[in-house]
Amino acid sequence: MDGSVRQSVLDSDAELPFDPDAVTIEDRDVFALLEPAVQQWWLEAFGEYIPENEGFFTPPQRGAIPKIHEGTNTLICAPTGSGKTLASFTSILNALFTTDRDSEDGLENSVYCLYISPLKSLANDIHRNLEVPLEGIEDIVASRDDDEEMGEIRHAIRHGDTSSSDRQKMLEETPHILNTTPETLAILLNSPKFREKLRTVEYVIVDEIHSLADGKRGTHLSVSLERLEAMAEGEITRIGCSATVDPLEEVAEFLVGQATPGGDARPYDIVDARFAREFDIELECPTDDLINTSREVVQERFYRQLHDHIQAHTNTLVFTNTRSGAERVLHTLRERFDAYDEGNSGCHHGSLSKDVRQDIEGRLKDGDLEVVTTSTSLELGIDMPHVDMVIQVGSPKSVAALLQRVGRAGHRVGQTVTGRVIALDRDELLECAVMLKKADEGFVDSVSIPENAQDVAAQHVYGMAIAEIRPEADLKATLKRAYPYRNYTDAEYESLMRYLTAEYAGLEDRNVYAKIWRDENDPPDGEHHHEAFPVGEPLIGKRGRLARVIYMTNIGTIPDSFTCDVSTRASDEWVGQLDENYLDTLEKGDVFVLGGDHFEYRYRRGSKVYVDRTSARPTVPSWYSERLPLSVDLGREILTFQAALLDHYEAGGPPRVRAWLREFPLDDDSVRAIARLFDHQLQYAGPESVSTHDRLAIEVVRDREEYERHYYVHSAYGRRVNDGLSRLFAYHCAQQATANVRVAVADNGFVLSMPLNRKVDLKGLIDDLEADDVREDLRQAISGTDLLQRYFRINATRALMILKRYKGYEKSASEQQVSSEMLLGFAEELEEFAVIEETYREILEDKLTVGEIEQLVGALEAGDLDVSRQLHDSPTPRAFGLATLSASDVVLAEDESAALQAFHEHVLEEIGDESVRGLATGTGDE
Repeated sequence: MDGSVRQSVLDSDAELPFDPDAVTIEDRDVFALLEPAVQQWWLEAFGEYIPENEGFFTPPQRGAIPKIHEGTNTLICAPTGSGKTLASFTSILNALFTTDRDSEDGLENSVYCLYISPLKSLANDIHRNLEVPLEGIEDIVASRDDDEEMGEIRHAIRHGDTSSSDRQKMLEETPHILNTTPETLAILLNSPKFREKLRTVEYVIVDEIHSLADGKRGTHLSVSLERLEAMAEGEITRIGCSATVDPLEEVAEFLVGQATPGGDARPYDIVDARFAREFDIELECPTDDLINTSREVVQERFYRQLHDHIQAHTNTLVFTNTRSGAERVLHTLRERFDAYDEGNSGCHHGSLSKDVRQDIEGRLKDGDLEVVTTSTSLELGIDMPHVDMVIQVGSPKSVAALLQRVGRAGHRVGQTVTGRVIALDRDELLECAVMLKKADEGFVDSVSIPENAQDVAAQHVYGMAIAEIRPEADLKATLKRAYPYRNYTDAEYESLMRYLTAEYAGLEDRNVYAKIWRDENDPPDGEHHHEAFPVGEPLIGKRGRLARVIYMTNIGTIPDSFTCDVSTRASDEWVGQLDENYLDTLEKGDVFVLGGDHFEYRYRRGSKVYVDRTSARPTVPSWYSERLPLSVDLGREILTFQAALLDHYEAGGPPRVRAWLREFPLDDDSVRAIARLFDHQLQYAGPESVSTHDRLAIEVVRDREEYERHYYVHSAYGRRVNDGLSRLFAYHCAQQATANVRVAVADNGFVLSMPLNRKVDLKGLIDDLEADDVREDLRQAISGTDLLQRYFRINATRALMILKRYKGYEKSASEQQVSSEMLLGFAEELEEFAVIEETYREILEDKLTVGEIEQLVGALEAGDLDVSRQLHDSPTPRAFGLATLSASDVVLAEDESAALQAFHEHVLEEIGDESVRGLATGTGDE
């Protein structure tokens, strides 16, 4: 420790919890940057937690504090609980303390730091955590005998739940640090009084940036930050905090934006401490035989494993993949074991009331609950210092989600992160094995950032026009400095302008009015040309007396959703309700389960769904819309894993495969189950039946009972790619066979089904695909679908074409849907209409990952990806999951078990029959 730092510590009379001469040079340098009072607070707060031979600061703190101190834009990427948020605030508190002390009048009555959180609960938690260091530093200054004084550094939270009286108080006594959400920031930028308080902002922290970047909330925030930057008195230091994310450079550029419109990114540094913590993660399975072991035995062993883990730890967090799963696990634990009751266990998910969630969060934070079950709602958010075990039931679908969830454990510095993943079916077992291995190797799934979203652009252009009359060039430049709009073309901008100025004939007849004016001379309504700008410079301003009210009450990107009444076509009998999100998954002819009965989806009118009763088996499972999709990157890693497994199998059969799998973080039951799955697969159908990174395997099964032909496509690229790829294949199959094609989609593949008297040459159809046609083919495939109708409503609402709130009336999501259905046909006839084009863009690019599909078709064209087709009388083991996609419907559990058992017995019978081995070569005729 150098002399100045040593002297500052001596001045504070602090007892050092470490030998100054043994502290690393990095820690000395970081410590030297802090004011004496801030140094002493750190020593008092964290001295007792420093493990022997560990540095005083955590890796993200050591890397980030000096950069933020210098005013460098910084992306901090580190595991949950590694101190990255405190790293951000330390430099800022230090700077505010210095400014307050050195300035003659102290800090101004305005905002210096914005902390932006994706969740209200996270903003609340950080707000509470700020009180501790601020009060601690203030007490240290007050306790000294010198003349140094410290004025109050105020902090407050503002989001949708903040009362009007509290909002008014913030104008009179403005917080220097304001915690808020992306939506509230957008409102503040258009608040005539409060926006003036934002001109002094010097720092912006975007927490959990990975959860924002890949959606339109992040796009909205990126433009808000550019608007803030344009109005601020000085440069703003941007700090992003993320757990596990990739690619770091792209996320960093998303954070900082472009230095010039469409130009290079602003300067930034990255603190990459993603693997700074020790992880102890293992995959477990209740049995090595998930087919022959009865469901009752599997459940008994699973809950016994769960109970043993909970009892061996202080506080355990159990993640499931659905809200109903979280409820069911807690209920069963309480039912099976006397150790759990309402006093020491709880459940947390988004469908519960705010009061219930906050009660669980508080008790979990205090360490009063032995176990809490949850879906995704506790993946981000509150600090839980007492959690020392995380259990994930089933696959979290990405390495990033796995590390984010498991990272909720072991929040004390130097503590090992302990987590267990328990898989209950063979497909998830395989998926999780690859996931844990890749996590161990430092692999992280990449995020995909939407680009050029016209609905979000419409909101912000309207907002900027409302805020003040301004040169159109400045407005456009602000938009293009945001990373998602760096490639925004003039044609896209002009399309947006034609919508916002209601240039299209017939729009105003449908109550869609002009929102802005563009003029090179005098604005309308007798207003004079703004004297601040030269005559002839194109300007933009708002239209309408209610523009500000309309904007402030309708902005945001989170869509409203609703439940739809389901009725039979024949008798108009009401049979139940479906969440609107689930309707995304349904096409005409799909079969689903509701109230224990099977229904075939026919069509939708507004908020009402019409169905026919049927005895056909379900094609869409009940969990489809709720469970996260497998990441594309992990899907490709699974295909690479399968290729490697085939090599090991060829070299030494199942013993060699088991030996190789024991290099993975798996328990022995998992090793044996995976090895057995592939042994049966390869004996039954040969290596050509297994998809790899350079082979797409398809199996054709004739179902004479259902009088259908099923094409099982083993495209393990994740559900979003498979959703788009299946629509592409089905579109061409329907044209060739002139018949309806039913589609069922999963993460590891999809099924195309059609009547047995119709067949297509699927391999030939795939061979004829061209990458250049993919986008247009998919556009044709989704034209006229319910999917298009729903996304048009969402985008029309985001673009303020349909108003959710107007003159005190709030239009429900179902009423919005009726309005959008009336507008859709008209809008589709308009040339290059921005809201229609955005609807297709969002579905094709963000939902169906058309870019990935174009790459796949391109690989097929180039011969880099082969297609293998086989004919079978029964699904192969790798297709069992596809053949029983209703698996997670509780009411069908016994049916599913029986079907799996029948498939399995057929496979075992065929393995011993040499006459069937010819199928392994792919011979046979449809």
